[in-house]
Amino acid sequence: MPNSSRQRVVYGAVSVIGVFLTWEILARTGLIDSPYLVAPSEVLAAGVKEVQIPRFWTDVRVSLMEFSVGYIAALVLGVSLGIIIGWYRRLSYLFEPLINFLYAIPRIALLPIIVLWLGLTVYAKIAVVFLGAFITILLNTHAGVQRVEPKLLAVAQTYGASQRRIFTSVVLPGSVPFILAGLRLGAGRALIGVVIAELYAANAGLGYMIVVASNNLQVDRVLFGTFLFIALGMVTTEILRRIEKRFAVWRQDLRVL
Repeated sequence: MPNSSRQRVVYGAVSVIGVFLTWEILARTGLIDSPYLVAPSEVLAAGVKEVQIPRFWTDVRVSLMEFSVGYIAALVLGVSLGIIIGWYRRLSYLFEPLINFLYAIPRIALLPIIVLWLGLTVYAKIAVVFLGAFITILLNTHAGVQRVEPKLLAVAQTYGASQRRIFTSVVLPGSVPFILAGLRLGAGRALIGVVIAELYAANAGLGYMIVVASNNLQVDRVLFGTFLFIALGMVTTEILRRIEKRFAVWRQDLRVL
């Protein structure tokens, strides 16, 4: 492991341990006296009990399925349409007002309409997840294609490169950082979509588990469910970060060529 990567892991671990240790001390000593401040050890104990319940694993599968299907659909359509709209200027002029209109609408405001159209079904929740990620991915991809350095395009055209060659060798590699940034932001929006959909209209999922625990004032279970969403977000972000690192090398090599 490179020294910089080792330091990143060590300092990250120290900060996380420090936060949880401080939290544990504040909860145990009563320095912050609140019935809703439970210690991390209590959250862990609640989690150990929770994972032994078969219903918990059903909730996990439901939430993972909603996130995966909605996010992958947003990824495929958002990247594809973003590239097409960004590459063809007339399409960009045609669709930009509509895209900006959809971006300006708070996705949570569309939830009642989605429920009316699709009912209290898994399709409604997937639609909320999809909308949460789609516009973000689309906008970042569109911006990446349109912000390729003009000098690179001019050089490629000077050497008589075809439009297809320019797209695959200059435009696509140049837009990769924007696309991956959109995927990271979209993953966060997709997770928010899962939580919102399951809090509003669900009878299964980790969000539903949090709602039930909150109604019963089970703060330890609420925090356990929240930490599961945080863990899913961190894992997804780390995977995308590693992909971005690999593609950054690929982009650099293409520029050298």
